[in-house]
Amino acid sequence: MSSHDPTSPAAPAVVDRQAWLDECEKLLVREKAHTREGDAIAAARRRLPMTEVDPVTLVGPDGPTPLADIFQGRDQLVVYKHMWHLGKPFEDQCEGCTATVWDFHDASYLEVRGVSAAVFCEGPYEEAAPFRDFMGYTLPWFSTYGIEDPAFAGGGSIACYLRQGDRFFLTYETTGRGVEAIMAQHKLLDMTVYGRKETWEDSPEGWPQIPTYSAWRADGRPIAQWTRPGVTPVEAPEHAPHCAGQAAS
Repeated sequence: MSSHDPTSPAAPAVVDRQAWLDECEKLLVREKAHTREGDAIAAARRRLPMTEVDPVTLVGPDGPTPLADIFQGRDQLVVYKHMWHLGKPFEDQCEGCTATVWDFHDASYLEVRGVSAAVFCEGPYEEAAPFRDFMGYTLPWFSTYGIEDPAFAGGGSIACYLRQGDRFFLTYETTGRGVEAIMAQHKLLDMTVYGRKETWEDSPEGWPQIPTYSAWRADGRPIAQWTRPGVTPVEAPEHAPHCAGQAAS
C-alpha cells in the first residue's frame, strides 16, 4: 500500500522498504541495459574513421602556440569549445559553457591515459584569459579567434584529436547534449527525485519545474560566478570596474 499527504509538496508515494526495493530492482534492469548500450556506443565510437586537420597555431598563455604543443607531449587531446560574446563583460558570457566547464577542473585521470585536455575559446585571448583567471579554471585556454576551420572553431561542443607524428586528426566531436559528458552536477540531479526541475523533463504532475536553462543564471550572472572571491553585483556603480575579474583583482 502507498500513501500521499495532499497537503504536502508534490513527492513520490510512500511505501515500505521491501516495496521500494522491488521497484528499484525493476528500474535496475533498465539501468543496466542503458549502461550496456552506452558501452556499445563507445565501442562503435572507437571504430569511427578520422579526418586529418591542419596543424594550426592558436594563441595561449605563452603567445602563439603550435597545435603540437597543445598536446603537451601526449598523443591525444580532448577540448571543450567555449562560446564567446565579443566585447561583453564576464556576466554576459555564455551560461551554458560556464555550467559545462565549471564541472571539469582536473584532467589527471585523462593524462595518465595519454590524453591532454584544454579549452578552445572563440574569443580573443586577451579577453578570454582574464575570464579564465577570474573563474579559477585550471585547464589551459587557447583562442581560436580568427580560425575558420570548424574542426577547431565554434563553441558548445567537445572535440577529440589524435596526433601521429607531425599529422593531426579529428576523431570525434559531440553535438547537442553530448557536452553533458563533463556536467557531473547535472548527472547527479538526474538521480534526485525532482531531477533538473526543467520544463522539458517528463516528471509527474505537480513536480516543481522552471523554464529550461533558467537555473544556470541568477541575479544577472552565471551561477558559478557567484562562488568567485570578490565577485561584484551586476548593477555596479558606473565608476566601478566593468568586469568582476577586475574588481576582484
